[in-house]
Amino acid sequence: MASLAGITLLWRGTVLEQMWTLNPTAYKKLVPLRASAGILFLLLGVALAIAGAGWFKRRLWGWRLAVAVIATQVLGDLVNALRGDVVRGAIGFAIAGALLFYLLRSEVRAAFAKAAT
Repeated sequence: MASLAGITLLWRGTVLEQMWTLNPTAYKKLVPLRASAGILFLLLGVALAIAGAGWFKRRLWGWRLAVAVIATQVLGDLVNALRGDVVRGAIGFAIAGALLFYLLRSEVRAAFAKAAT
């Protein structure tokens, strides 16, 4: 989705741009930052793909990158909740927090530590 958002921000008028009807408020906020936001979304998509590859290969760096990405999501959702988007922020915080809790469990961490040796 990050890559899709980046593509639609960088290349206007594609059929993919219709996806923004799902979140027109975000689109209105991102349009003024079109080029920089589009590039950042594409870089995020690459980082997520790399994290996924490392995760499925059970590489320690893949686990670390996944933890960093999810921790960033938890923080972002908390900030959104505190800034007034309480329902969406709280739901996102709960989901991402549960996922982060799972990632930080000793059994999950151990599965990646064993693969590294």
